Order: sequence, then structure tokens, then C-alpha cells
Amino acid sequence: MDLRDHIRGIPDFPKPGILFYDISTLLRHGPAWRAAMARLAGLIGPYRPQLLAGIESRGFLVAAPLALELGLGFIMLRKPRKLPGATIGLDYALEYGSDRIEIQADAVVPGQRVVLLDDLLATGGTMAAGVKLLRQAGAVVPATAAMIELTFLGGRSRLDVPCETLLRYDE
Repeated sequence: MDLRDHIRGIPDFPKPGILFYDISTLLRHGPAWRAAMARLAGLIGPYRPQLLAGIESRGFLVAAPLALELGLGFIMLRKPRKLPGATIGLDYALEYGSDRIEIQADAVVPGQRVVLLDDLLATGGTMAAGVKLLRQAGAVVPATAAMIELTFLGGRSRLDVPCETLLRYDE
């Protein structure tokens, strides 16, 4: 099954000149969704994760079912003030501005192997910040993964760990 057949390109969203790669068409097609999860499981399995982490919000849609499939726990990297209890946060630069992500302070046992997932790897800023935050929390991050990579934006170069992706778009 070609998963590209289930990814919809939406021009000029969220602003003019941007082509948005919409995974909702894949999510609503059961066999394609199952195939995507099985393929991602095969890609990240060799890294021997003990937990999977997802970046808010579409990363949750990837990491949570994949964690279930692999029999692993799932943790969330969220926007500020969305998690209860003590948190650890990280501010990071975006192409135009800045953002912040947080994790619960007790989400990771020091030395635990955590693979970080998102739906899309674009410029790599959010994924790189997620890796840094997980390390601050005590995790070992052997790899990251995403359903889609926009290779022309060079996000992979901002990561100091391998990044596994299902689909790559070169333009």
C-alpha cells in the first residue's frame, strides 16, 4: 500500500505559499492507518525504546497508538501550562519567533530509552527542542521518528540522533 495515496496536500494553508500535508485522510482510512503504524513500529523497534514520547498535538496521534502496538508507555511533550504537577520546560527559537514545550518532571526515569515522535519533520526546531527537553528530564534519546519529512527544509540536520520517517517529500 502506498501511504502517499492517503496524504492530502492542501495549498495555502495555514497561510499563502504553504502546502500543508494533511494526515487526517490517512487517519480515517483504517487499513492505511494500520499499515503506517506497523511500518513505524518496524523502524523504531531496533532502537529498543522503553517509552514513546509525542509532541503536541499531532505527535500524540502517532506516538500513542504506536506505544500501544509495541506494549510501551507513552508520554506527552506539551505547550505551556497544559500538564498538571511539576514540569520541566524548554524555550526554543522558531523561524519567526519562539515557543515552549514542557514535560512532567516525573515522566521519565533517568536513563530510560525514549523515542520521540511527531507527525511531520519540517525545519527540525521542535523535534530538536523535544530531544533536548527529554535529555533534561533524564532520558536517553536513541532516535526520533515522524510520518512525513519535508526534506527540502533540512530539519534532519538539526538533530543529533537518527530520524526515521515513513514518507519524504522533496519539494
